[in-house]
Amino acid sequence: MTTGTSTEITAEQTAREQALVDEVAASFEKAANPRLKQLLQSLVRHLHAYVREVCLTQDEWETAIRFLTDAGHITDDKRQEFILLSDVLGISMQTIAVSNEAVGDATEATVFGPFFVEDAPHIEQGGDIGGGAPGTPCWVEGTVRDTMGTPLPGARIEVWEADDEGLYDVQHSDGRVYGRAHLYSDDQARFRFWALQPTPYPIPHDGPVGALLAAVGRSPMRAAHLHFMVTRPGHRTLVTHLFVEGDPQLETGDSVFGVKESLVKRFEPQKAGTPTPDGHALEGPWSRTKFDIVLVPERQS
Repeated sequence: MTTGTSTEITAEQTAREQALVDEVAASFEKAANPRLKQLLQSLVRHLHAYVREVCLTQDEWETAIRFLTDAGHITDDKRQEFILLSDVLGISMQTIAVSNEAVGDATEATVFGPFFVEDAPHIEQGGDIGGGAPGTPCWVEGTVRDTMGTPLPGARIEVWEADDEGLYDVQHSDGRVYGRAHLYSDDQARFRFWALQPTPYPIPHDGPVGALLAAVGRSPMRAAHLHFMVTRPGHRTLVTHLFVEGDPQLETGDSVFGVKESLVKRFEPQKAGTPTPDGHALEGPWSRTKFDIVLVPERQS
């Protein structure tokens, strides 16, 4: 009996369905690239198995096609609806899980997100990525080393985040740039910069992915976080987040399943007037946190 129906499936019907699966899979046999052949044949088998398991109707498939079409229409150079879809289905995190095998105490990877931008401004040590965006200043510092404990000077550290209103710079239409920058670990493999205290915010939910979440009663909210991408020749690229200890959204759930316990750090609140690590006295409150990053050498990947 096929799942989702009360209709008994005959041996003849099962054989007819399986014959189509085999025929489509066989159509990729001559692929010159063995990996491409594997990917497509496996995709065919799994997709057909899904269609058969749920007895997918033509109307349901047409609805899915319209959904994907809408996702394509809303996607542009500043918004990637298909990444959002991958994120909320947990595919992004699953891909990361199978592609970033745990090695020693290496920093765990998490989702890339749809708002990374190439060529973010460069800042020196102690610089400010905020760019005047609304939010509470936050001092972030740490070190970069490998899993053998070797300090890694010269590692490129890309950081980006939303402002206190839950918006990234690219979500504005006026070309403003804030909440993103890159810097390099210094001669002692340390880094430090000013950012904004991360706050929870919703992923864009005015498109088809948002409609999907609403239809199934899921929240679009993300736990507060700061994005990192760390690269250095000879080491596995790390894409990760820094999450905020005590954030209520950690308890209610992250819409893209990106939270890892090892990435949750304490952001210590500081009163107005408290001297900062770089010798300033801010007029308002601020916070500080430490995030030590551990990269995996390629030979261990």
